[in-house]
Amino acid sequence: MFVSLKVLAVLALCCQAIASQAQDSQVEDWVRNPAMGNYKAYAEFKMAHYDEARHIWETLAGLGNADALFNLAILAEDGLGEPKAMQKAEALYVAAANAGGFKAQYRLGMLYSTGGALDKDLVKARQYLNLAAAHGDKDAQARLATLGQPERAVSLFEEAEILSSSGQHAQAAVLYQRGSDAGDLRARTRLAWMFEAGRGVPRDLDHAASLFLTAAQAGGAEAQFAMAVMSRTGRGQPKDRVQALVWLKLSAAQDYPAAVAALKAELDNQ
Repeated sequence: MFVSLKVLAVLALCCQAIASQAQDSQVEDWVRNPAMGNYKAYAEFKMAHYDEARHIWETLAGLGNADALFNLAILAEDGLGEPKAMQKAEALYVAAANAGGFKAQYRLGMLYSTGGALDKDLVKARQYLNLAAAHGDKDAQARLATLGQPERAVSLFEEAEILSSSGQHAQAAVLYQRGSDAGDLRARTRLAWMFEAGRGVPRDLDHAASLFLTAAQAGGAEAQFAMAVMSRTGRGQPKDRVQALVWLKLSAAQDYPAAVAALKAELDNQ
C-alpha cells in the first residue's frame, strides 16, 4: 500500500508528540515521587544506562534531592557515561552534603582525610565526618577516632575505605574481598558496588547481585535496599514486586534512609 510522504510526516510528528507527552508524564512522576525516581535511576545505573540514570538524577537534583546529587557526583568521579571530573564531583558532593545526604558527608570526609583525589584537608574532613556521624553513620564515627593519628592501627575495612577514597580502587577491592571472605557485610556490600560500577574490578552485574544477595540474607541493610531495587525493576534479579517489598521493609526496619523514603513512597502509592 502506497503512503504519501505527507502522511508519513504527520505520523512522525504524532509519534514525537506522544513520546514527548510520555516523557513529560515521567518527569512529573519523578518530581511528585523522588524516591521512586531514584529507584528507576538506580535500575538504569545497574544496567550501565548512565545517560538515562543521569537524566532522572538531574531532574531530581533540581529539587535539591540529596540522593540524586550524590549519585551524579559518583558518575562524575568515576567517569561513568561522561569524562572524569573531580571538581564537578566535589561540588555535587558538597551540595548533597548540605542537603543532608549522609552518604555524601561520609564520602567528603573520606576524600578530604586521605588526599589524592582531592587535596587533603583534615578540618573539612572532620566537619563532614561529624555530620555523617551525627546521622548515626558508624563508619564515619570509626574514621573520626583515627583521624590525624597515623600511628593508630585501622581495621581492614577502614584501610580499604582509605585506599578507595584516595583513588586506589583495585587495591581497595582486594581488601574488600578479604573482608567479605571473613564475613564483613559492609566489605561485601562495598565490593558488590565496585563490581556493579566496574570500579577497580571488571564490571560484572551478576557477581554484584550474588554479593548483594548474600549480604542481604545475612542482614546488611544497604544490601537489602539494593536487592529491593533489583527485585522491583528486574535488574540483576528476576522481577518480583512482592519480594522487593520484603527486602525494602527489612532495610527500612534498620533505618537505612533510602529504604525508609522508598518504602513510604511505595506504601503511599498503594
